Amino acid sequence: MSGGVDSTATALFLKSNYEIKGFFMRLAQPDLQSQEARVQLLAEQIGIELEIIDLSQQFNRVVLNYFSSSYFAGLTPNPCVICNREIKFGLFLQAILDRGMDKMATGHYARLEKRKDAFHLHMGKDPRKDQTYFLSRLHQNQLAHILFPLGEMTKEEIYDYVESHGFRGFRGNESQDVCFLGETSVGNYLQGLQSKTPQQGAIVDQNGKVLGHHSGLCQYTIGQRKGLGISSDRPLYVVGLDPQTNNVIVGDNEALFQQTLLARDFHWLEGAPPPEHKSYTVRIRYTHRGATARLTRADNNSGILHFEEPQRAITPGQFAVLYDGDELLGSGIITGGRK
Repeated sequence: MSGGVDSTATALFLKSNYEIKGFFMRLAQPDLQSQEARVQLLAEQIGIELEIIDLSQQFNRVVLNYFSSSYFAGLTPNPCVICNREIKFGLFLQAILDRGMDKMATGHYARLEKRKDAFHLHMGKDPRKDQTYFLSRLHQNQLAHILFPLGEMTKEEIYDYVESHGFRGFRGNESQDVCFLGETSVGNYLQGLQSKTPQQGAIVDQNGKVLGHHSGLCQYTIGQRKGLGISSDRPLYVVGLDPQTNNVIVGDNEALFQQTLLARDFHWLEGAPPPEHKSYTVRIRYTHRGATARLTRADNNSGILHFEEPQRAITPGQFAVLYDGDELLGSGIITGGRK
């Protein structure tokens, strides 16, 4: 339970047919005390027991280190993907099972099906709220112990459902993607972690001409336009981050479009890779609607995705997630793109 409408709806939905218990995951939330109090109150109103499991140290060691080290290396990470695999559906799930539970139910908008002794993950009914992207690194032994009761419902149906049970005040209070940031920007958060002044470098165009200077690669991401601190007679965007030279590379919007994506460390939910040279839908970030591409596997569990149409802002460090229709197949970590 998180104190939001989705986990509240999940508890209400299951309570009539299952023996349930609420669990709250203590991580590095900036409003931790108020959130814990809210979850405790909701559990009492629903009429279930609540237990708090403290995973803050593990979260700091695994997720926050991954988050900061990626940015300092000129990459743009997705901490929710790693947190889901290692913490929420890793250590948290195991702690819940160790306490005698058979399953862990969450409020994710996703659908899970078992076919031929394997679990298959499908997008939720509400395409605006589908959260399968964040689940793209899960394993079969994790999927075997999960329930997604909200997968067949839309967000509006969820609001109506909890309100029909007397729970109000949720509308307009959507949870944020990066729970540990609160109101802090990524740049300010990372600056607070550094024991020394970030290494300054040059902002250059694609020909190497120096246009300005920056105070650290971690302040930038591919596709960024605002906050560059340079003057130009045309709009310029971040098109590359070079950790070797410590340069931020800028260019026109057209320079952001690439037709080929390179990725490493592919993970397939069913355990085996899908057929090559077949067309799949690929999302290159959570907010990306998806584009058609063909997969070519390479050595060392890497691969190449060839898009039918060039894609904007292919960003190293993000996850390329593959779908066959509405079924999530797996994902790889983006290392770069090519024209």
